Amino acid sequence: MTSKPEKVRWGILGPGNIAKAFAGGVAHSRTGTLVALGARNPGKAGLTEAFPGARILDGYEALVGDPDVDAIYISTPHPSHAEWAIKAAEAGKHVLCEKPLGLTAFEADAMIHAARKAGTFLGEAFMYRLHPQTAKLVELIRAGAICDIKMIKSSFGFAMPGFMPEHRLYAKDLAGGGILDVGGYPVSMARLIAGAAAGKPFAEPDKVVGAAHLGQSGVDEWASALLHFPGGIVAEVSCSISLAQDNVLRIVGSKGRIEVADFWYAGGQQGGTGEIRIIRPGDTEVVEVTEDGWLYAFEVDAAGEAILGGKQEFAWPGMGWADSLGNLRVLDKWRAAIGLEYDIEKPAKRVNTISGRKLRSGGTAIPKRSIPGLPRPASCLALGFEDFRTFSSGAILLDAYFEAGGNLFDTAFVYGSGYTETLLGQWLKNRGVREQSVVIGKGAHSPLCYPDVIGKQLTQSLERLQTDHIDVYFMHRDNPDVPVDEFVDAMDREVKAGRIRGPFGGSNWTMERMDEAIAYAERTGKQKPGALSNNFSLAEMLEPIWAGCVTSSSDEWKAWLAARQMPNFAWSSQGRGFFTDRAGRDRRDNEELVRVWYSERNFGRRDRAIELARRLGKSPIHVALAYVLAQPFPSVPLIGPRTLDELEDSLQALDISLSPDDLAWLDSGSDQARARA
Repeated sequence: MTSKPEKVRWGILGPGNIAKAFAGGVAHSRTGTLVALGARNPGKAGLTEAFPGARILDGYEALVGDPDVDAIYISTPHPSHAEWAIKAAEAGKHVLCEKPLGLTAFEADAMIHAARKAGTFLGEAFMYRLHPQTAKLVELIRAGAICDIKMIKSSFGFAMPGFMPEHRLYAKDLAGGGILDVGGYPVSMARLIAGAAAGKPFAEPDKVVGAAHLGQSGVDEWASALLHFPGGIVAEVSCSISLAQDNVLRIVGSKGRIEVADFWYAGGQQGGTGEIRIIRPGDTEVVEVTEDGWLYAFEVDAAGEAILGGKQEFAWPGMGWADSLGNLRVLDKWRAAIGLEYDIEKPAKRVNTISGRKLRSGGTAIPKRSIPGLPRPASCLALGFEDFRTFSSGAILLDAYFEAGGNLFDTAFVYGSGYTETLLGQWLKNRGVREQSVVIGKGAHSPLCYPDVIGKQLTQSLERLQTDHIDVYFMHRDNPDVPVDEFVDAMDREVKAGRIRGPFGGSNWTMERMDEAIAYAERTGKQKPGALSNNFSLAEMLEPIWAGCVTSSSDEWKAWLAARQMPNFAWSSQGRGFFTDRAGRDRRDNEELVRVWYSERNFGRRDRAIELARRLGKSPIHVALAYVLAQPFPSVPLIGPRTLDELEDSLQALDISLSPDDLAWLDSGSDQARARA
């Protein structure tokens, strides 16, 4: 048996000033040793002297592939953090990544996903969080040194020696500016202190507002934000790259305040004494924290202890995964508030996947099936993605779904006020996969549910999607006050014009109106509705989630769908949380779950899904999704994962094969089906 290494063998990816500081930390650590440096210009003068003892490797790939490197410290400019962290995890390397972990919380989530799958460590390098001074500050807050915390004021700002367009801090292509470079420090501090005040590791603000000055290169040269936390704590945070600030941490309580100068560097990079000043009416107390250890050595040892102990993330007060994600979500909101999107996040330059590779086709994790009326096979799961508001965030999920074999995308004219269609159109064009994809569109949502709206909205949808046709089209709602033949005529015109090239039908249409529409089309020689998009789930929707919604989960509906072999693209196919721990007979805190799904018959179905999941080693939501997939008519669930973990979790349902007896037992608990199950 191979014994565990006594020390972590570190490699540094990318030389630079912060890399040199980290190398000093490794040299003065207990747990690490520096063995290699990956550089794109390995012949650059001074590397051997700046990184003593390290082998200088030619390029980043060489470092990632080096068998004598256990862990990699990533100190490249921000845009390449995600790519190299994912590649390192795939190579079995542990990763400590300079802040920010990714450009966005979506990128960080993809990095965490890769580390989780690889079983490797991933940490975000906020060095101050591991210094003993931070632990002492938290101790004072929790002990009530200034009683109830009311306000936090935190800054990290410095002035560059003039505008230098070639410098990474001013380069928009390198995600320059203050928010991503140093804004994460005061934000992480505010979240740490607000958490300490509430007896938690950290807290998340419920409101973020921001402002900034965008300089001539388009990056934020100085910026401020206000964070409001549950319980009333307000934090003022600021950062800058061309404006010197005092960088004094101020924490204001109901009985005094705490001030710490230059908190980010504690007593000094090579050890020293830091002072925490507690100022009360008529009295000032100074708490000294003296440490001989190097600032970056604490970070190295915290990561090393986690790695040697088989952990995948930092122990608190280091930045664990949830902490890093929460921090980046605040930075995302701050950037959104000032309208700062880097060019490298836009379609023209975001041409590869998050791992830096070209999009791959041919995946088989998501099988495809033939749907009547469609010219090409469609994946058995359709992807909905209306929660994304930037190309860079949405492309991560779209890429992963496509590489797994998915090609069926669910959009609608009203989703995201049109942005969902715009995002998909950008992605289809950018990746060059329109002809391999099947696009679902919807129009004529209430209150604009009229036949003459369909063509007008379809024109806008096609412009947003950057295509000349939709593959499957639904009238998003029904208007019973309008004769059904007018809707069929409007849709038939779009089919004849070639703008709809597959089946059309109704979303949230009743059985009676569908029958009437089909009969009219057959009678007049028009193309008849050939698809439906109603709610369908193992749990039957008791009343509409939203006004005008229709469920097809009843026994009558199931018989109708089977008899007509009508494809149904099922929304809320997993009961919107009913098959998770969010629901339960004794859980009444979620109004929607209680109102829409709570009945004894549904709870019986949930009980049986839990029982079957336990035997299969799956989760009840996997069973619920497998139930929708196994229907005796074309049944296509619409799934809406927000993260790669959620996407992969949904795919576990594809491992479950349910027979007609299984379906009957899950639905009604029949004795015959139970005996087989």
